This record gives sequence, structure tokens and C-alpha cells, in this order.
Amino acid sequence: MFIHSHFPFKQLVIVLLNKVRVCVCVCVSVWGGVTSLSNMADGHGDNHVPVLLSFSDFSRPSTVPSGSGHQVLMQKFLSLYGNRVDVSRKFIIQFYSDEWQQYVDLPEELTITERCKLRLVPLQSRVTTLGNLSTNTTAFFCCDLQERFRPAIKYFGDIITVGQRLLQGARILNVPVIVSEQYPKGLGSTVPELDLTAARLVFPKTKFSMVLPEMEKALAELPAVCSVVLFGVETHVCIQQTALDLIGRGYEVHVVADATSSRSMVDRMLAMERMSRVGVIITTSEAVLLQLVADKEHSKFKEVQNIIKTSAPESGLLTKV
Repeated sequence: MFIHSHFPFKQLVIVLLNKVRVCVCVCVSVWGGVTSLSNMADGHGDNHVPVLLSFSDFSRPSTVPSGSGHQVLMQKFLSLYGNRVDVSRKFIIQFYSDEWQQYVDLPEELTITERCKLRLVPLQSRVTTLGNLSTNTTAFFCCDLQERFRPAIKYFGDIITVGQRLLQGARILNVPVIVSEQYPKGLGSTVPELDLTAARLVFPKTKFSMVLPEMEKALAELPAVCSVVLFGVETHVCIQQTALDLIGRGYEVHVVADATSSRSMVDRMLAMERMSRVGVIITTSEAVLLQLVADKEHSKFKEVQNIIKTSAPESGLLTKV
């Protein structure tokens, strides 16, 4: 390891937890002499680490929570450079090693606990979205299913019925649920048919997209989540804007067609087409629940089977996707 005595240096401690929870530490000398950079970064407490994040020709100082892994770092890069990142491509994160005098790949299982320099590097091949779901990496987003929308939204009763099925499945499978309410002072709360007692977060908003600081904070506490199952109203407004914002931040988005509607079926249909073109997966409630279970031998299969024994309502929604 090369140490320049005329520069102070910090160490980047990368902690790998193996299957028996034994910690293996690899230390690399980094960032010699850049003592003022942490003062330039955004405000942080003792549990945050100053980092320099680089992409293409750009570099910006910032902070991440100590112990951040690959998913949190990727979200941080996308929050800074999202408008410049082609999310249809695969990326790797690298950190600068003074020992090797160059950037080296950061394995996905490693975490950051000390100040360091990181960069996001695109690979040559584009990524095909497969749409796989697992309980450990999925969150449900319930968007604006409120009382005042009941008389205006087409097939509102049907999407509430399907929304109930999704929330029951999330509770059984321990999938986190985040719920938004659009201007609840004027539009009322979420309809009483939906049980939100297990929701991780219920928050009000005036912005159409659900992607707000409250939601981003909740997702930061769920670093394993990379897929979002999204349903609610209206398809061409809040659902579409939320889906696009999430895609732009690197999440895989599944919009549940039988739990999503608008006042106009033309608006709904065109929004579904647009979202599908940019990589959003259009799916159904039953497909989502059975993907999450994945196996008849799953310990929760029978409970989920009881939810879907009765088919989702045969409304006009699925003929107008």
C-alpha cells in the first residue's frame, strides 16, 4: 500500500458479512489530502460518510449513511445524475484505491463505512427487464385511492376490490406497503375498505408523483428493494408520473392493470402504452401475488391461494389496457 507522508489520509473500510456473520475487513488508503471536501458535502450527522460521487465528466461531493451498500449507493448516484443516466443499461460502482492507484470494482455485498471516492461506470450491453419479483426485494405502492375519487373514476369499486387483495397479500408475505393521499384535506382519506394498519408509511402530498422526500426516506430504509408494485389512480397522472420517476431512479416498476384506473379510458390506455414503452411492466394482481409466492411449497401459499380463489372482477379494465 502506498502512503504519501505529506498528505493526511483516511481509510475506506469495506465490510463483508459471510453466512456465519463473521466480518472480514479490507482496508484501502484513499482520498489523501482532501480535507475540506466533507465541509462542502450536504449536511450529515455522525452516522453519515462523506463521499465523492463521479459519473462521466462530473463529480459531486455528498454523504451516504454509514454501512451503505450497493443499492443505496446506486440510488444516490441516480438522485444526483438521473437525468444523464440511461437506465436501460447496466452499471457497476467502483472505488478509488491508493494501493493500486486506480479505480477498482466494488462488489455488491460490500458496504461503505469511511470517506471515499466512488464512480458509476456504464457497461456496454443494455439490460433486458425480466420482471422477476421476490418478497425480499419488492415494495407495494398504493396511490391515492381516496373517497372523493369514488364517483369519478371508472370501475372504482373493482380496483378497490383488487387493492384489498394486494394489501392482504402484502401483509401475509411481509411485503412493505407505502401509501399516498393526494391533498387529503380536500379529497378525503384512503377509502375505508382498504386496511392500512400494516402500511410502513401513509403520507399526504400535493405533487402528483409519489416520489417525494418522505417516500425516498422510507425506501432508503429498505435498501434491498429494487422492484415496486404500483396501483391506484389516476393512471395517466399520479401513476404514470410515479412510475417514470421510479424508473429514472433505477427501480423496476410493475403497474397492476386490474387495480389502476382513470376517469377516461382513453387516458388510461395511452398512459399504459407510454409506460410500457419505457420499461414499466404491466401486470395483474394475481400474477404479482403468485410471482411473490413462486412455489406451491411456499409456507404462505395456501393463504395467498385463498385470496385469489375468487378471480379479480371482470370489468372493462383489462380489455382497455
